[in-house]
Amino acid sequence: MRTTAIGVTAVIAVLAGPGAAGPAPEAPAASPAKAEAVMEHGKPAKAASVHGKGRIAYIESLDHDIRFSVDAEQKPFTRPLPGAAPDGLATDAEGVLKFSHTTPDGFRGWAEAKVDCLVTSGRTATLTAVVNKSNVEDPGARLGISVQQGTDGEPDRLGFSWGVVNIDPANLDEEGRPNRLQAGSCMAPAPFTTVTRGGFEVVHAEIRKTPEPTPGEVNRRD
Repeated sequence: MRTTAIGVTAVIAVLAGPGAAGPAPEAPAASPAKAEAVMEHGKPAKAASVHGKGRIAYIESLDHDIRFSVDAEQKPFTRPLPGAAPDGLATDAEGVLKFSHTTPDGFRGWAEAKVDCLVTSGRTATLTAVVNKSNVEDPGARLGISVQQGTDGEPDRLGFSWGVVNIDPANLDEEGRPNRLQAGSCMAPAPFTTVTRGGFEVVHAEIRKTPEPTPGEVNRRD
């Protein structure tokens, strides 16, 4: 695992993995009935999504080439959580998040992650994804990003959980530096950087109500 940092602040290893975060366990498959799309006015409900790719300008590393690619779509109630959310969550999602960070000296850090959660509000979205391939992140690490689609000539914006955020000052490593915490599902900071090339499209959809359990499911939950 390499500890290359985005930015000049040495205490935040932003491209480093969050410690011994093992591979995330696979969730059991959802039942076909729960995976069906909710109907709205006789038509399948619209799904929230984010698609696009772009290069960002990060204030701590303006001479670095940092790029993101996102293809994510909400798939409500498809990731059951035994004991917590047997049907899964309205924000369950699937897709792929990729990023790369090339420094002036030529080192290129990169990661590819599977999207697991997506929530939107107007032109803004937050999503998380679990790393499956990378030369700088640990497999199983969850990354969080936010995207804001610009309008009226405004640029798109993007934020990421391993920048100057997600730090607990009381959680230190053996050298006294703050550990980078893993992002919780759908948790990401405000979009604090500007997209300078490319762009993203955010499709908003309201969060759906959790399905009512069948009689058999009620008994299993009691």
